[in-house]
Amino acid sequence: MTTASDKSFTGAIPEIYESHLVPLIFAPYARDCATRVASVAPTGILEIAAGTGVVTRALADALPATTSIVATDLNEAMLAQAAAIGTCRPVEWRQCNAMALPFADCSFDAVVCQFGAMFFPDRVKAYAEARRVLRSGGTFWLSVWDRIEDNEFADEVTAALAALFPQDPPRFLARTPHGYHDRSRIRRDLADAGFDAAPQIDTVTARSPAASAHIAAVAYCEGTPLRNEVEARAPGGLAAATKAATARIAARFGGATVDGRIQAHVVTVQA
Repeated sequence: MTTASDKSFTGAIPEIYESHLVPLIFAPYARDCATRVASVAPTGILEIAAGTGVVTRALADALPATTSIVATDLNEAMLAQAAAIGTCRPVEWRQCNAMALPFADCSFDAVVCQFGAMFFPDRVKAYAEARRVLRSGGTFWLSVWDRIEDNEFADEVTAALAALFPQDPPRFLARTPHGYHDRSRIRRDLADAGFDAAPQIDTVTARSPAASAHIAAVAYCEGTPLRNEVEARAPGGLAAATKAATARIAARFGGATVDGRIQAHVVTVQA
């Protein structure tokens, strides 16, 4: 179950998320998503849970200017970061709740959600909203992380912080980003949301390179809500947590350039 702090992408998190975490784990899947979406030549795209805009930028690069893109997120700080970076051509940025989309029925022929579904308090409701705004025959793409054990840096960071806080280990990464990976549950949630077609679920493995173990540790410890859990347990202890995570990653992958496995499910379903 997610907690309130799991969804708090505020303060320094959006900037570090974009500078460290996006190139580390999100960029490969953004490119993959844009290629998949472009293959069906949509005329209107809605992106939900856009974060700092990595998928938005990839979509803007891959699709013609005649394809409209509306990028949304609940978190204003993340969306502000995305808008500040911008895209190669105009898109519409909107702050809104994925469970109550402010768009008319049948408004889009593609809806995209990369690594956002894990944070939704009610996924069936969010998926039903995606289904509602899709035109008949439109496509919904979503991606979610696979088990934490199949995502090596995240697993090592979680282990490092468990050793640092043995009485109350921070479990954000396992609980939320890597807590929604069961294929049967995803299928069931989509069916309950009104998608009659069987989804296609592709498990996609990629690599997660970083110039140092420290960069990978900063990405997870300081650029995600894991930071909130650390600071709640040890005010002023963020540097020590990042140091512990750096040492753990370096022990496994080396202290210089590091490269870990990442793995996610990419789900495609038609309305």
